[in-house]
Amino acid sequence: MRRREFLQLDVFADRPGAGNPLAVVLDARDLDTEAMQAFANWTNLSETTFVLPPVEAGASYRVRIFTPRQELPFAGHPSIGTAHAVLEAGLAQPVDGQLVQECAAGLLPMTVSGTGAGRRIAVRAPRGRPRPLRVPYENALSAALADLPRGELAPALVDNGPAWWVVELADAAAVRAMVPDLAAIAALTGLTGAVGLAVFGRTPAGHDHALAVRAFCPADGIPEDPVTGSANAAIAAWIHDSGALPAIGSRYRVSQGREIGRDGRIEVSVDKDGEAWIGGQTQTVIRGTLDW
Repeated sequence: MRRREFLQLDVFADRPGAGNPLAVVLDARDLDTEAMQAFANWTNLSETTFVLPPVEAGASYRVRIFTPRQELPFAGHPSIGTAHAVLEAGLAQPVDGQLVQECAAGLLPMTVSGTGAGRRIAVRAPRGRPRPLRVPYENALSAALADLPRGELAPALVDNGPAWWVVELADAAAVRAMVPDLAAIAALTGLTGAVGLAVFGRTPAGHDHALAVRAFCPADGIPEDPVTGSANAAIAAWIHDSGALPAIGSRYRVSQGREIGRDGRIEVSVDKDGEAWIGGQTQTVIRGTLDW
């Protein structure tokens, strides 16, 4: 066993404590999958990442991403946070303001602007696509949503690495007031192979964000995730595919986490090719060493 560098970060946050915590293990070359999963379970954070040398040509670094219970091919706040950690550690440098992340979902382009706590990093999420369902799911979906007031768009299961149930509620107030039935959500996600359920609602003019979002992953040991990149990318993809993006704009901000004591902000954009980008700021909270 050897000592290795370890960081704990706050992602999608303009100050420590506002966003989504992330554990990052730098130089994980001699850790196997079992050791990584065990450590991710021990941290009990929504995700823990492990930095490795790249394998693919053109990649700036490689990362593996774990929840307490499984490895994910892609996740948003781990991608943003890991890039921040790699830059702080000097393991990679942006070229013309860009990095390339290698993960199980492939090579993902990233943009970098600014420095330090004010640095903003964005990642192009894998293309979110509706996942066909081969099991009867309507009763489980109805139970998970109960009597929630719905918005204009139909619910959809959108796959961008992980698969998310994406549901528009009537407005941001309905999102804020939602009392989740975690057992029903776990039953829905287990039945349909989803990582979680994400609800969103539109915010009236005059706020610093266009959407309020909440994300629930009880079957993965995460009752409510504070600020969720992949879910927001899935939401953006579904809004775009449904033709509803012009009413919101191709660039908008999201508020997530307020209901559990956070106040994260995600910057979302959908480019001319219909690809969803998610970004924001990251704060380094803990620097140390790890024995594992």
